[in-house]
Formats: sequence, C-alpha cells, structure tokens
Amino acid sequence: MKLKFLLLASIVFFSTKNSSAQTKMVSMKAGHVFNISLPDYMDKTVGLNDASVFQFKNVIKDLAGFVIVDTKEELSLAEIKFTNTAEYYENFMEGFLKDTKDRTIGKSSQKKIGEVSFIESEASYYDEEIQNTIVYFVGGVETQKSYYKVLIWATKDNFPKYKSDFQKILYSISD
Repeated sequence: MKLKFLLLASIVFFSTKNSSAQTKMVSMKAGHVFNISLPDYMDKTVGLNDASVFQFKNVIKDLAGFVIVDTKEELSLAEIKFTNTAEYYENFMEGFLKDTKDRTIGKSSQKKIGEVSFIESEASYYDEEIQNTIVYFVGGVETQKSYYKVLIWATKDNFPKYKSDFQKILYSISD
C-alpha cells in the first residue's frame, strides 16, 4: 500500500514538474527610465497630472511642472506615428488650453543637440479663480526611443524670472 502511494506521488510530482519546465519564458522590461535635471529649489511631487511620469514644484515660488512620456514603441502599438518633433508638439498644442479665457500660444523655436530634438514655446491664459495670468513653458523632446512633453507654469509676474531654468530642465532630458 505504501509502495503504491509512493509510486503515485512520484508520478504526479514528476509529471507536473516537467509541464511547467516546458514553458519558455521571455524576458521583458517594464517602465521607462530617463534623465532630467531640476534646479535645487524644485521638489519632486505628485498629484499635478495623472498622465505624467514625473512631477515637480516649489510652493513658495508658486512654480510647478511635469513630464509626460510617449514611447515610440507604445505609439506604434497604438498605430500612431509622428514624422518629427514639431508634428508631435503641434498635435498636443492644438487642444492645449483650448477652452480657457484669453488663451495665447507663442511662436515655437526648435533646436537639435546631438541626436535629440527639442521644441519650445510659451502659452498663457487668464485664470478667473486666482485673477491672474498663468504662463506655461511648453517643451517637446524627441529621442531615439521616446517623445516627451514638458509643461512648467508660473504666474505672469514670476515667469520671466525662471524661464531660463525652465529651459535648462527641458534641455536636460535624455534617455
């Protein structure tokens, strides 16, 4: 009786072991890693934008921003293809702040550093709640692997003081 039980247990053990060992596993990477530099007065935060992968702010200076990443692989899976950074940027800017009061979109400028393409502009609108104009620094980045949207905002009075730092943030992005 013990021999039959031992034999049956051995058969079950070895048959299940072999079936799981036959499954071929494929290694995959998850998530997207990129580099960004922030001024030391900015702190990493959450809660600004659900689609963003990185958010930052300074409460005292009343500045905030975030980065949205669209990998070319994910865009391809969704059957979306942009021919260049400008097309990616224009696709986004078309609807940006569309339903806001006194919306203005500035002229964009483009730059290429090595293999990375950048585009930047300013956009603004009047915020009734705070009774002030909010100015956005809007940037687009194209690397070999991804597109990035960078949005950083400040009040109209603060924006000129920090614009050069906003540009440094944009031009620091790499993957």
